[in-house]
Amino acid sequence: MWMVYVCDEEKRELGRQQAPGSCPHCGGKVEATDVETQWRFCFLPMCFKIKRKYFCTLCNKRLVLYY
Repeated sequence: MWMVYVCDEEKRELGRQQAPGSCPHCGGKVEATDVETQWRFCFLPMCFKIKRKYFCTLCNKRLVLYY
């Protein structure tokens, strides 16, 4: 008999705010979005992360921050 394990990833947007700077592609405004990611294994929460992602409001491209 084979056992099936269910893994699931749930994403939820926590909030948005305007970020400093402008888009290098079109010059539009940059928006920061806080996203909560939760990994589940058989309906039990295993991992919990909050990430900040940057998007252009004009061309909707995802922007990456390099240090």
